Amino acid sequence: MPRIFAIADLHLSLSVENKSMDVFGSGWANHIERLREGWQDTVAEEDLVLIPGDISWGLRPEEAAADLQFIHQLKGTKILLRGNHDYWWTGYSKVQSLLPGSLRAVQNNALVWNDVVIGGTRGWNTPLSPDFSESKDRKIFEREKLRMSLSLGAMGTGRLRIFMFHYPPFNEKAEPTDFAKGLAGQGVDACVYGHLHGRSCLGGFEGAYEGTAYHLVSADHLRFVPKCIAEL
Repeated sequence: MPRIFAIADLHLSLSVENKSMDVFGSGWANHIERLREGWQDTVAEEDLVLIPGDISWGLRPEEAAADLQFIHQLKGTKILLRGNHDYWWTGYSKVQSLLPGSLRAVQNNALVWNDVVIGGTRGWNTPLSPDFSESKDRKIFEREKLRMSLSLGAMGTGRLRIFMFHYPPFNEKAEPTDFAKGLAGQGVDACVYGHLHGRSCLGGFEGAYEGTAYHLVSADHLRFVPKCIAEL
């Protein structure tokens, strides 16, 4: 029976020097090998793994190629979403041409896998965030809301409807942002997101809101083992 897993913020750097995640704490020590072991012990070939952003430290597509190949060699079908550090992600068509066979990408659109519909967009800092800057963030925030609407509009019916964000759709007080409010009433069964690390994960909302189950799936939060969010 196929299952659906999720894990974000892989922060791979197989082709980029001086990008060890160890500087972010001992919890990141040897994280690539821990990710490989946890993934291969947990995921089966018939499963789906959602990866909502911050996939590779590569700045250019060629610098991300080894990281994408690493993910391809892991079990399952994978669906990727762009994160704020995925500078190599230069456009949807370009990304599609880069991906090995077991990888697919979602960007303001929707994909179907085994009658499961998956949509997604990156999200952004919102006015409910203490570090929101009107001059720096407002334009991107409004654009990401539009992209969320485009993706939701592209999602048809299916046995499950899942949405991916990179940024959290709730603030640190567990208050729903415009992104969580935008999913309300849209028939989305589950939403996965990442971006938060370390102690910030303590403020990450997990649970049900307006009929949607929310899952924080940052890799360090999951101890580098993909989280099962559904069984078909």
